[in-house]
Amino acid sequence: MHVTRKSRAEIAKMRSAGRIVAEVLALVEESLHPGVSTAEIDRLAERHIRGAKGVPSFLNYLGGRRYDARDPHAYPASTCISIDNEIVHGIPGDREIRAGQLVSVDVGVIYDDWHGDGARTFVCGGPDAATPAAKGLVDTTRLALMAGVNATRPGNFIADISGAVEDVATPGGYGVVRQYVGHGIGTSMHEDPQVPNFRSRSKGLKLEPGLCLAIEPMLTLGSEGTQTLADGWTVVTWDGSLAAHFEHTVAVTTEGPEILTTV
Repeated sequence: MHVTRKSRAEIAKMRSAGRIVAEVLALVEESLHPGVSTAEIDRLAERHIRGAKGVPSFLNYLGGRRYDARDPHAYPASTCISIDNEIVHGIPGDREIRAGQLVSVDVGVIYDDWHGDGARTFVCGGPDAATPAAKGLVDTTRLALMAGVNATRPGNFIADISGAVEDVATPGGYGVVRQYVGHGIGTSMHEDPQVPNFRSRSKGLKLEPGLCLAIEPMLTLGSEGTQTLADGWTVVTWDGSLAAHFEHTVAVTTEGPEILTTV
């Protein structure tokens, strides 16, 4: 495992990338209405990212540090937009979003070679358009994220983040997705260490100032099981239940956690 600690100057660059991520998610919230297509949202996001002198982290991504626009397996869009039972990596397209649907939008930005990564689940038409169960899922996933962020303090361990997320999720009976987890982040979108959203036998890495993590709980109204669709990217719940996804990029500082994906 290769873990890097970032300097104050490097975290400042990640803060700039994270600010663009947060701006995009705010624009999505303003623009999300019944009848809008996922492709329209994606175009809006890319326009803002490039206008802010950033580069979409996801476009043409193959994994690790690999990008290739010519490779048919590369991710073809600037955002991931996942609807209802789709957990992550949904590809934007012609689908029109309906009132009451859960829409999880994941945004990555490269700014001056440094990454920011964040996600939110929205209810199309506003929270009142969702069923009580769907609204509860979204609210709990957001609270689980913030519990994980609050545990991202010097002297704690990765397991403290994982446990904090799980302690919010499990009392309500929500499924905690295990196959996809949070991660380190810096000059690469995905770095060590992994950040599970559930407890394991290992305490994991000790948290020290300069460590930057993308914390991202994914909860469901049913099973934790997943499957990937034929497009090779879109991950859905195994049992067809609704899913929600929230994510922040967070820096460990001597004063505690600093959320970098904020305006």
